[in-house]
This record gives sequence, structure tokens and C-alpha cells, in this order.
Amino acid sequence: MPVLYVVSTPIGNLEDITLRALRILQVAGLIAAEDTRVTRRLLDRHAISTPVTSYNEHNKRTKTARLVEELVGKDVALVSDAGTPGVNDPGADLVSAASQAGFPVVPVPGPSSITAAVSVSGIAGDGFVHMGFLSRRRGDRKRALGAVMESKGPIVLLEAPHRLLDSLEDLLEVLGDRNVVVCRELTKLHEEIFRGSVSAAHEHFREPRGEFCIVVEGAVESRVTVSRPESTAIPLLEELRARGARAKDSVALVAAATGLPKKRVYELWVLGKLS
Repeated sequence: MPVLYVVSTPIGNLEDITLRALRILQVAGLIAAEDTRVTRRLLDRHAISTPVTSYNEHNKRTKTARLVEELVGKDVALVSDAGTPGVNDPGADLVSAASQAGFPVVPVPGPSSITAAVSVSGIAGDGFVHMGFLSRRRGDRKRALGAVMESKGPIVLLEAPHRLLDSLEDLLEVLGDRNVVVCRELTKLHEEIFRGSVSAAHEHFREPRGEFCIVVEGAVESRVTVSRPESTAIPLLEELRARGARAKDSVALVAAATGLPKKRVYELWVLGKLS
């Protein structure tokens, strides 16, 4: 019986693909790709000539049934632009439809920005909470973060460059100034792995570029995340000043992290500047 293969593809470096994945892409009768242009670059690199059709969030309502029909006579390989289909990428609808129609669905595992980020984070935990992309709405983001604030394991989320700073500010306000590892453009030419506090990450990525995967430290019993005394605010302000941060940004970040009024935090900033 024909099979729907769910094939993981590189998240950046085109060499990060398994031998099995290459074989499946070569022998499949059709490849369903999130973006055919992206997938053709991978196929051309490995001299694979299998026909390709698009399958993404924009056309899945019309293409899902057609691809199930294609399975009647041939194996179909499902791929996304990067990583594993169905994990923050299109694919779940086709997998569900194919399995309901009685076709075997077989995973061909491989690269994932999520597991790659967790593996290099060094943040301990028996498991982790994966949140995917947070909502575009600040209120929804805060509620989502509040729901996992007691998680003891790492919290993993994905973010686009134009929303990174807003999400870091929300992390600071809801979870406090925890340790964080921010992975940018994993396995790509401009790969960067930042380690530090949430407030330090906010200062470091002043002009974010690329795609981000963030691993946040889980809850620690001794950590106070809602209200912090002035004795905590002062070293935070000193650290931000040493990094060349602006007064307005520093005051906002420290006020969110400590629960102190912005007016009082600004007074501490001025006193520190005069001393």
C-alpha cells in the first residue's frame, strides 16, 4: 500500500539531512512541499528529480483531498521549508486525512530547531514545555506565559525578528529576569547562541534579524518573579548602564522585572548616575 512519508529537512545547513530522507525523496512518486522553491534548492543539491507540488496553510483546504487521491497510486513525501512537518509547520491536516483514509503514515525523523536549541542550552530539566510561536497579541502572550510560569523544566518558544523584543519584554514581566538561551539562525551562516538573562538578551538584540528559538529557565523555588526589592533593582540598573543601555529602556525593563514603580526605578537610575 502507498505510504505518506513525513520527512524532516534541514533547518539551515543543507548537509543536515539523513541518508534515509534523501532516499525517500528520491523514490517517492510525489513531494508535497510548503514552498516548492525552497524544496527545489534541496533537491537540486542532491540531484533529486522527483515531481514537487505545493502544500501549505494557504492551499491546504483544496490540496489535502487531492494529495490523498494521489496516495492511491504512489508514495507521497511531505516536507516543510525547514525541520519537521506538523511541528509549527503545515502538515497535520494531511497526516490526519491520510490516516483516516487508511494509508500508512511513516515518520522520517531528522533536524529540528526545537531539539537543537534545547541540546545546546545547558538548561537542566527532565522535559520541556514547547509553546511554538506566541500570539501576536500582547494580552494573549502574557496569559500563555502565565500558564507555564510554574513549570520546573525549560520553556521553549519560537519568535520572528519583528516580535522578539516585545516577547522578551513580556517574558521579563511575567516570568521575571530568568536565565535564557536565545538561538538565532541555527545551523545557518549567521548562527548565534546568546546566553544570559532576559533583560540582557533584550539589550543584546537591539535590531533582531533572522529566526529565533528561545529556551527559558524553568521555575526555581527560591526565585521571586512578581516583586523584587530595590537591592535587586540597583545591580540590574548598573548592569544595563555598563552595557550602554538607554535610561528609558532600562527603567522599563527593571520596573517590569522587580515590580517597582517606574518613577522609583528612574530615581535609582539617576542616583546611580550621580554616584
